[in-house]
Amino acid sequence: MVIRCIETKHYRLPLSHPMTDATHGVHTDFEVVIVRLESECGCVGYGYTYTIGRGGAAIAALIERDLKPLLIGADAVRIEQTWERMWRCLHYVGRGGLVSFAMSAVDIALWDLRGHIEGQPLWKMLGGYSGGARAYSGGIDLQLNPDELVEQTRCNLRRGFRAIKIKVGRDKLSEDIARVQAVRECLGPDVPLMVDANMRWSVEQAIRAARAFGEYDVFWFEEPTIPDDYQGMARIAAEGGLPIAAGENLHTIFEFRHSIDIGKIAFPEPDVSNIGGITNWMRVAKLAYAHNLQVTSHGVHELHLHLLAAIPNASYLEVHSFGLERFITNPPQLNDGIMRAPDLPGHGVEFDWDQLRDYEVAE
Repeated sequence: MVIRCIETKHYRLPLSHPMTDATHGVHTDFEVVIVRLESECGCVGYGYTYTIGRGGAAIAALIERDLKPLLIGADAVRIEQTWERMWRCLHYVGRGGLVSFAMSAVDIALWDLRGHIEGQPLWKMLGGYSGGARAYSGGIDLQLNPDELVEQTRCNLRRGFRAIKIKVGRDKLSEDIARVQAVRECLGPDVPLMVDANMRWSVEQAIRAARAFGEYDVFWFEEPTIPDDYQGMARIAAEGGLPIAAGENLHTIFEFRHSIDIGKIAFPEPDVSNIGGITNWMRVAKLAYAHNLQVTSHGVHELHLHLLAAIPNASYLEVHSFGLERFITNPPQLNDGIMRAPDLPGHGVEFDWDQLRDYEVAE
């Protein structure tokens, strides 16, 4: 069951409409890097990662130039061994960053390939705990005023969501408070409402914002400050009075250990597309379990659906605005706040290659 062929493709995909957050500004497109692995027995696995518009070419080059030689001839089902070989090969220039994105795409492809070899869906191979996950709508919507947010929220409720997240981080805190208040009034008292600041504030600003948001029963306060400030994150949690979610910008399990032990985050949020793939994501989930914490997700919900469905300590699944639904023939469906993981081998994601073709980037 050795790997005989590796192909890497790089795409730049348009968003359905411009989206805005507090740190990255206006988004109009995003990049996807897709890896195809084929074993000697003819089984195929696909893995992928994404960026918010920059770095995709470098990720694709890392895979082709540095990881591909390690993978040709490797045992397709000895994933832990292959992961460690990739980690050690690029450790000096990596320990996170672009390397973790490249490793993620490959590792996801390895797990998908193994699923096809064994004829098992990913969520069952990883533990098979529940087969589904509670989902929330993750808006990238800082540009919207309160009335527009309310209309978006009503639309998301009609689509079947039973939990909502909005962006915060306007120049004036009063504007954020008005937006949070409007959405809470629209949702009523029982629907979870999360807010995400995308690292916008200093510790003192974040504490002030958290205290203001507390009146509106915020379920979690996501990335209130930079992820590197573990002590600051702990202060925000203690003095702001809201549970903290963080992790989309953490790329190693060691960073998660510090965020939990020192930063006192309540909802670890590993992203399978940048943490080093499924292998490392599951390590973070087990670390969270040892601390009696629930795990949430960031982006690529068609993959995270499997991971959250596999574990006993799952929180909400983020259905991200950077979705691949237009480029997938079988996107997962939402029913009354729940998404069910498919029973297809591997992750079951089937790309619409005709749709993708026009957006391929020539390297």
